Order: sequence, then C-alpha cells, then structure tokens
Amino acid sequence: MDNFIFHSPTEFIFGRGTQKEVGKTLKRYGAGKVMLVYGGGSAERSGLIKEVTDSLKAEGLDYVTLKGVKPNPEADLVYEGIAMAVKEGVTFMLAVGGGSVIDTAKAIAVGAVYSGDFWDFYCGKSTPSAALPIGVVLTIPAAGSEGSCKTVITKKDADGLHKISIGSELIRPRFAVMNPELTMSLPWFQTACGVADMLCHIFERYFSNTTAQLVNAYSEAIMRDIMDQALTLRVNPDDYEARADIMWAGTLAHNGLCGVGKEEDWSSHRLEHEVSAFYDVAHGAGLACIVPAWLLFVAKRNPDMAWKFAINVMSVNPQGFDTDHIIAAGISALKDFYHDIGLTTSLRELVGKEPDIEAMVKSLEYNMGPSLGKYVPLTMDDCREIYRLAL
Repeated sequence: MDNFIFHSPTEFIFGRGTQKEVGKTLKRYGAGKVMLVYGGGSAERSGLIKEVTDSLKAEGLDYVTLKGVKPNPEADLVYEGIAMAVKEGVTFMLAVGGGSVIDTAKAIAVGAVYSGDFWDFYCGKSTPSAALPIGVVLTIPAAGSEGSCKTVITKKDADGLHKISIGSELIRPRFAVMNPELTMSLPWFQTACGVADMLCHIFERYFSNTTAQLVNAYSEAIMRDIMDQALTLRVNPDDYEARADIMWAGTLAHNGLCGVGKEEDWSSHRLEHEVSAFYDVAHGAGLACIVPAWLLFVAKRNPDMAWKFAINVMSVNPQGFDTDHIIAAGISALKDFYHDIGLTTSLRELVGKEPDIEAMVKSLEYNMGPSLGKYVPLTMDDCREIYRLAL
C-alpha cells in the first residue's frame, strides 16, 4: 500500500424524508443566498422541488433557481449559472439531482469566484483557488459526485468536443442529503446506468498494480453487493433496502475510500467520455460497452487483477482451469450481468450506427495526450483496438 491522504469531510444525511430538512441544514452551514440547480420536469412533477423550496422558505433563506441540466452536462448552462450567481450575489450552491446536476453546480461554484473563464480549469490553464460551498439533494445514485472532489463538463468549440474532468477539494460537497425513496420513481434504464457507473468507479481503483489487500477486499464486497442489489431491484424496483444499499454504494465507490494507498487507472472512463461526447449516450451505458473490451485487452498484458476479479467478484470456479480460461469466464459473466440489467455491451448497438473510431481517438489524444492509464499504459493504437473490441 502506498502513502495516502484520505479526506472525505462531506456530511451524509441519509434516510426517509431527509430532503424536507435541507433548509435547516443550509442554515446550519451559514448559507446566505442559495442557487438551486436541477434538471427539470421530473423533479418538479414529483413535488421534490416544492419540498426543497418550502424548506428553504421555512428557514428564511433567499434563493434563485437554475434548471435545465441535461445528461453529459454542457458548458453553456455553466456560463449561464455563473452569470446568475454573480448578479444575484449567491453564496451557496444546492444541487438537486444526480451527477450531471452536481457537476454543473460544482463548475458554477468555481467559476463564480474566478475572474477568468471557468473552462481554464478544465483545459489545464489554471487551478481553482476558491469556490462557493456546495450542498446536494441526491436523486440518482450513480456518479458519486455527492461525495467526490470531481466534476465533468462537456464543451464544444472550434477544436471539437471536449468532455473533461477536474478534481479539487474545494468542490467536495459540504453535505449530501440522501433519501433512497427519491430513487424509486427512476426509469429502470437510469438505475441500470447508475449501477454501471458506480461499478466502474471501483474498477478504476481495483485494477491497480499496487498491493492493498484490505482495500481490495472491501472493494470486492461492495462490487458484489451492487450486483446483487441491482438484480433484486430489477425484479422489485420498490425494495427500499436494496435502494438504500445501491445509493450508499454509489457514494463509497467514488469518495476515495476504494482507492486509498493505490495507483488508480481511469482509462475506461476517459475512453467512454469520447463516446458520450460524440453520441450523447448515457455515461453508464457507454461504460457497459467499454469496460469488458478494456478488460479483455489489458488482461493479456497484466492478468493479475483480472484473474482475482473473475474469482472473487464474478464467482468463477477456478478449479481445473488455467488463468486465461478463468479471466475469459469472468469477462463473460460481467457482460451477462450488464445484459441482465438491460444494458448492451455492443458499442455499435448503443450508438445505433458504426461509431467513428478514428474521430474518437483523435479527440481522445487532443484531450488526454498520447497515452492514458496506469494498470496497463495505453497508446492511442491500443485505445483504437479497445474501441474495436467494444463494437
């Protein structure tokens, strides 16, 4: 295990009805004027936005609203939010939604207190030195953004499409309100994509060349539980206990706990970012195509963790079989799981046509440089082959 600093100061307020107390929580954190950021229709139709705003009014908190966040959140709405935050004197961000909403709020939080273009942080021209504080009411367990220091935004400019993440402790939420009941009305596809995303957050840390037995053991346990509970929810979407496990697992997958003392990889995410940037597919759906292809490719060069994953997570019986067979069975079982929860593992099927692999590789190199990944460092030729394997 490598040296590490683990810092996860977010307060998690978990359970039934907790969204009704968000005003009191904001008051306790010293909020002045709040910007409420959310997606739109479903949050309004369900009555959640009214519950939140009623809670703010009950505490005498002034607020403004910014709605319209889309999956794969875009820079245009961030610019709009920054302008509003500056004009209205916003002092606290409140994201009500899933990862896209939270990531948008985080980008506004750093941009509203910066004299330049917020995109400077994403393209590497500058590093955040200040941010508005952020709170979350989580409605979609997936991205883990409610407990992470990361944000991902997509921008289109003259140079092409850029879906890029940044990380800073300044944008780790101060608190996250998490009521599993709020996830029961989600379309199944959103739940399935969320499961694929949180699993991959653990994969990016689990597939590592660092020895960390304890971290690997509880990472394996979380992955197994995510899969078990996902299959439970496929049959009974209103199972509160399964919803609770999935919601909390999504946080544990991405708050840093599964990566302490380990060298992390993140190549699967970066490969997928080009897919969702080009074809506007759900991030989790893209990962279900990319991850098995990535694993098939890297296992030929570094079989160690792929072998352990097959046995300890996918329950492959190793007796009487060689390493290659065990790994292949593990990848097959993972693909079967994605299929069981309603996701395709075919990139061609996901985007509905032949993907432009050359364009994605070109964009990937522009955004990330000539190589990526740590478990097995990948050249752009390697990335091209992984996209082909994902077809």
